Amino acid sequence: MNVPLSTYRLQMRPGFGFDEAAAIVPYLAALGVSHVYCSPYLQAAPGSAHGYDVADPSRVSDDLGGPEAHGRFIEALRAHGLGQVLDIVPNHMTNKGRANRWWWELLEHGQGSRFAPYFDINWHPRDPKLTGKVLLPFLGDHYGRLLERGEIHLVREGERFLVRYGDHEMPISPSSMEEALLSASDRADSLREAAAAASATAAPEAAEEDAYGAAERWYAALAETLAEDPGAVEALDAVVAEWNSSPEMLDRLLSKQHYRLSYWRTGSGEINYRRFFVENALVGICIESDRVFGAMHGKVLQWVREGLVDGLRIDHIDGLRDPQRYLERLREQAPEAWIVVEKILAPDERMPETWPVQGTSGYDFLNAVLGIFVDPEAEEPLTEFYAEFTGEWIEFARELRDKKLLVLHTGLASEVFRLALLLLSISEKHWRYRDYTIEELREILSELIADFPVYRSYARPEDVCVGAQDERFINMATERAIRERPDVDPQLFEFVRDILLVRLRGKQEDDFRLRFQQLSGPAMAKGAEDTTFYTFNRFVALNEVGGSPDCFGTSVDDFHKYNDYVQRTWPYTMTTTSTHDAKRGEDVRARLALLSQMTEHWAQAVRRWANMTQCHRGADGPSHNDEYFFYQALVGAWPLEKERAVQYMLKAAREAKTHTDWTEPHVDYEAGLKHYVQECLGDEVFMADLERFVKPLIEPGRINSLAQLCLKLCAPGIPDTYQGGELWDLSLVDPDNRRPVDYALRARLLAEAEGRPPEEVFARADEGLPKLWILQKGLDLRRRRPEAFGPEAAYTPLYAEGSAADRAVAFARGGHVVTVVPRLNARIREGWQDTTLTLPPGAWRHTLTGDPFDGRVWLAELFWRCPVAILESVSKK
Repeated sequence: MNVPLSTYRLQMRPGFGFDEAAAIVPYLAALGVSHVYCSPYLQAAPGSAHGYDVADPSRVSDDLGGPEAHGRFIEALRAHGLGQVLDIVPNHMTNKGRANRWWWELLEHGQGSRFAPYFDINWHPRDPKLTGKVLLPFLGDHYGRLLERGEIHLVREGERFLVRYGDHEMPISPSSMEEALLSASDRADSLREAAAAASATAAPEAAEEDAYGAAERWYAALAETLAEDPGAVEALDAVVAEWNSSPEMLDRLLSKQHYRLSYWRTGSGEINYRRFFVENALVGICIESDRVFGAMHGKVLQWVREGLVDGLRIDHIDGLRDPQRYLERLREQAPEAWIVVEKILAPDERMPETWPVQGTSGYDFLNAVLGIFVDPEAEEPLTEFYAEFTGEWIEFARELRDKKLLVLHTGLASEVFRLALLLLSISEKHWRYRDYTIEELREILSELIADFPVYRSYARPEDVCVGAQDERFINMATERAIRERPDVDPQLFEFVRDILLVRLRGKQEDDFRLRFQQLSGPAMAKGAEDTTFYTFNRFVALNEVGGSPDCFGTSVDDFHKYNDYVQRTWPYTMTTTSTHDAKRGEDVRARLALLSQMTEHWAQAVRRWANMTQCHRGADGPSHNDEYFFYQALVGAWPLEKERAVQYMLKAAREAKTHTDWTEPHVDYEAGLKHYVQECLGDEVFMADLERFVKPLIEPGRINSLAQLCLKLCAPGIPDTYQGGELWDLSLVDPDNRRPVDYALRARLLAEAEGRPPEEVFARADEGLPKLWILQKGLDLRRRRPEAFGPEAAYTPLYAEGSAADRAVAFARGGHVVTVVPRLNARIREGWQDTTLTLPPGAWRHTLTGDPFDGRVWLAELFWRCPVAILESVSKK
């Protein structure tokens, strides 16, 4: 199997395409990574900044340089001995414009399209006006108003017709053009035959011909007519102009299409295709179909077979109807590939061990490693101060439930309604449950999903029962929903529970179970990561993707247990500390973790800052909750430029959906928030006080960062470095973390660090040199001593002794490598006093300093020249 030793994540985008990536390959090789890990780079929506909105999976992105530049990138990797891991998207595609020919043809031909089975569409919703149509909620105003204002246009492009609204384009079905062509034939008789044949394209004469083939034959005939008769061109253009001047005529034409244009606000309640979360422009695909699987992954699997791609990262695995079957099929096609999945796990959840993958993309490690730098004793004082400052007592579990309900009642309302319709049909077959209304069923489904404690369960169509873990979570959700809603007949919740537990079988029951599982994940993601993580601001270092803010810190023993589990079950999983989806850069979290050791000092500072900045609040100033969030952002990411701070706070406020949101921005509140942030960052007195507070945190925060780096390099798994993260990473949430990376600087610093003693490296700490230096040393160790990592390198906890023993984390990998790092580093100046660590038998060399050690060592001596330690075994001469 092609397992990487380490990876380096690159965010491909226009301006940083294949040639730019090829140019930094020498630097990445010198850094010591074994594989470049690329964000999706199949053809996406034009101008895509991330690649997750796939438009054409059969080719590489033209925006990134196209096939030739891709070839140069591959050549650069091969020349420097590096492999490649590629991020792929099996759940959804873009549906904007004509870049996605599958979707374009579906809109043109409807259910008769070759690609109709490719997309997850409900062609027979309850609303009769949508029968056989796809709702397209892209309009910025009501359909009729736009029509009357002439903002929706009919356009002719050669022999083809389309409708255009702003930058949105949709095809006009040939079968709907008979009336227009008949009108044009009054001016040009040559068009009469085309008019007569138009309606026939919907029902091809030849049984073996599909709507696409019939339409293409019709287009060819019309093109020939237009080429031979200039009068036909003039006639058609005249009719197009006439129809554009008549809202009634244009509406008549649009009503015959296989789609229905609508105001974007209708999408949440009426949309009839499965989306990626609440993104109307991303449509879910039926990857469970062999045909769709082959079309979606053909190019990628070709690269795998050719040895151009060694590993795959699977995006949003929980969005799939049957993740197990998908992964089995992928493994069959790529038996030697290293495969990890984007899977977010709750603290008490385990990924299904039947999945034929190497592990997750690392969110679980990210949160486990952060936890050991957080002091659990801070939970109570921080909770009390948060309530005091904001004036409200916010409980995370309650807040999460409320926000999930908010999302289910708004952005995901159409998905809930579709599921409720299915449940209504099922209940009609069971006489005990047939008298419930659709509204009652919508409500209980929302309640049950809001109480679901994890992203989803994993029952499969052929299962006769669910696994023990799924059964526990389903029962837990049912019990909670019954407690929360005593006004609802508990038997109704139990009825749904029995369907989810596969106690009730049938085609509709199986479909309901699978769709419920596909919906609970988006509800959790939007309710937690994109809402509650911006409203529950007690200690935002813990508000991270894959994290649970009510789990306040991780004990050293629990960290060891986590690593032991990973070593036994997923030794080749990915370990990371920053991702493209992270809410904060790894070094921001590392610095914020220090606040858990200085709660009174922090509370005093916040009170002081609130008094200092009161004059900047104005009538529409931020809520105290948003203000508290702002102070934490400043401390964690300082120095923070004014414009970055403004954009971050506006995004945070909209995500919170309390005083403003993305769909209905509150202009006054946002203006007040912007004014407050700008004035605070221009207030010299406040800035001076903030800097005095932050300055003592910089060094211990950096030590936290170096400690988590060492743990990532040496813990079970494959370490990933997020682009730019080899220096101090004070980025905030996307798109802040996709800012251009200065690779020339990094290459220069790497060369300057070569052969330098630690004292000289740490003298340049402000440049980030210690982090780059330790990363390079650690990656070099992984290359030189592969036997120290992987399934055969046992994970053994080591424990310090002495008065500061609780501030050290140590473990051995086999008999080859020992890692020792400090934690709770706000107390760094207390020193290590009498604290010692007994090393495993043998002689050891400090990889970072070169110093020899054996037996029982004083931690003060171990950390004398470098605040973290990675030791490797050496043979005694």
